[in-house]
Amino acid sequence: MISTRFLFSALAALLGPSLAAAQAIAPAPLPRTHAPRPTAPALNAADLTTRIYQFADDSMHTREAGTIGNVKGTDYLAREVQRLGLQPAGENGTYFQTVPLVSQSLDPASRLEVGGAALGLRTEWGPIQGATLTNTSLPVVFAGTFGAPPSVSPEQARGKLVVWTFDPRMAGNGAPIEGAAAFAVIAPAEFFGAGADPAGLALDRPSGAGEPPVLYVTPGAANRLFDSPVAQLQPGAAGKTVSLDLRYSRAPAPFPARNVIAILPGSDPALRGQYVAIGAHSDHVGAGGTVVDHDSMRIFNRIVRPQGAEQANKRATPAEQAQVNAELAAYRLANPGTARTDSINNGADDDASGSMAVLEIAEWLTSQPTRPKRSVLFVWHTAEELGLFGSEHFTDHPTVPRDSIVAQLNIDMVGRGGASDLTGLSADGRPLRGNPNYLQLIGSRRLSTELGDLAETVNRTGQHGLSFDYSLDANGHPANIYCRSDHYNYARYGIPVIFFTTGGHADYHQVTDEPQYIDYTHLARVASYIGDLLVNVANLGKRPTVDRPVAGPGAPCQQ
Repeated sequence: MISTRFLFSALAALLGPSLAAAQAIAPAPLPRTHAPRPTAPALNAADLTTRIYQFADDSMHTREAGTIGNVKGTDYLAREVQRLGLQPAGENGTYFQTVPLVSQSLDPASRLEVGGAALGLRTEWGPIQGATLTNTSLPVVFAGTFGAPPSVSPEQARGKLVVWTFDPRMAGNGAPIEGAAAFAVIAPAEFFGAGADPAGLALDRPSGAGEPPVLYVTPGAANRLFDSPVAQLQPGAAGKTVSLDLRYSRAPAPFPARNVIAILPGSDPALRGQYVAIGAHSDHVGAGGTVVDHDSMRIFNRIVRPQGAEQANKRATPAEQAQVNAELAAYRLANPGTARTDSINNGADDDASGSMAVLEIAEWLTSQPTRPKRSVLFVWHTAEELGLFGSEHFTDHPTVPRDSIVAQLNIDMVGRGGASDLTGLSADGRPLRGNPNYLQLIGSRRLSTELGDLAETVNRTGQHGLSFDYSLDANGHPANIYCRSDHYNYARYGIPVIFFTTGGHADYHQVTDEPQYIDYTHLARVASYIGDLLVNVANLGKRPTVDRPVAGPGAPCQQ
C-alpha cells in the first residue's frame, strides 16, 4: 500500500532526498530468516510467518509488477491455490489474468510552447506523471496552492492546463480537479531531474484514456504562462494558451504482469452464482537503487520520518540528526558486527501481509466442513503500486459477471499497528498511534450502510475484540486513502467495499519493510476477523444494500 492513483506519490518520490544515512531501534524480535514449515488448515500466526518470510524474501526481487520477482510471487500464489483445490478463474482455464503493461519512455521531441517559444525540456519543464497528449492547445488557469482545497471549479478547469504552486508541507494532500486536460506544479528547479521523468511501466489503455498528464514547471517558466507574476495571482486567474506535445514510445513489459484469480464455489445452489470478493495486491515497489545501511535507515526514519515514504521530503532538524547519530552509535556498540547494506524493498507489510492473509483465509475456508452459501472470489491484484492497474483491469474486464460480485474486502498492510507506529494523521493533523487491538476500516459505509454495520456486528458477536479506527475514512481527509488501494476500482462500479489496514509506519515503502518486523499474532487476529466477516457476508439472505451514491467508473475519486 498504497498507490496514490494520481500525482501525489510521484511528487513525494520526486521531492524525497536520497539517504545513505540513518534510524535506531532495538533488535527485531524475530530473526532475519525463517525455515519454511508445512502450513495447517487452521488460521494461525505460524503459517503467516512461514508464508511472509517466503513471499517477502530478497529472492523475490521486490515483486514489482512487470519483473521476474512478480512472476515468482504470482507463481507461488497459483501453486498454493491449486494445492488447496480452488477453481481457476483467470484466462483460458488458468489462475492468471494478464494485465497489459507497457514500458514507456519519453520522446525527447516532446514540447511545451508559450507564444510560439519552447520551454527547455527537463530544464524548465518536464512530466511528473505521464499520459500522451499530442499537439494540443490548452488555455492556462491558476488554481492556487497544491494540497489546498480545490479553488477552481470543474467548469473553470475543463479542457485547460491547471497550474498550482507547491508547498512541500502539503505534499501528498492534493486532489485532482475534474475536467482538466493537464496539470502543472510550480516548484524550484532543484526539485526536478531525471527522477521526475515518468518512464517505466504503465497500463496500456486506449488512446486518450486514463489520468491527465502532470507536469512540473520552474518558477521562471511559470511566470511566462501568465501576464502577471505568479505571486500576484488569485485562484481562477486566466493565463496564456500553451501548446503541449507530450509523447512516449512504448514496448511490452519485460515480464508478464498477472492477477491471480481463484474461486471457492458456494454451497447454496441459489446463491453460488454470486460472489464475495476478497483481495490484496501481490506487487511492491521496485528496488531502492541507492544502497543504504539498513539499521541506520530504520533509526533515521523512526526519528525523522515516522510515516516512511509519506514524509519522503522531510529533512532532519539538527536536534533530530544529533539523536539519530547518538542512537546509531549506541546500537552499533550493543550489536557489533551486524551492520548490513540493503537496497531491496521487500514489502513484508506492503503487501505480503495482506496477500498472505488472503491465502491463509483461503486455506482455512477449504478445510471447513460447510462452505459459505455464496462463492468466494479470491483476487490477488498486480500493479497496485503503479496506479491500481491490476484491479482496474480486472474490474473493467472481470472473469465473472461484474454484477454478480456482492461485496469486496481489500486487505493492504495489516502486519503492524503497534503503539510505536504512527499509523497516520487525523483530518485535523492529530497523530494516530496503534494499540494491541488496532485495525483501520476505510470505506465500510461509503456505499452500503448495511455492510459497515455488519462489520461492527461480526467483531462483537465473534468476540474478536478489535478496536476500529475510522479516522482515515473522514470525508475530505487530505490523505485520500479511500482512493489509494484496489477496493476503489470495485466501488466505482457500485460494489460495496471495506478496506482493512493497520496503517502506516516508519518502514512504509522503505528497504526496512522486512518480515522480522511483522506482528504475526496480531496479523492472525485480523485475518481471523476478516475471514469471519467474509463468511457472514457470503451467508446473508440478500446481497448488501447499496444505499449511498455511486460515482461511476469514469468519475475522479475524491474521499
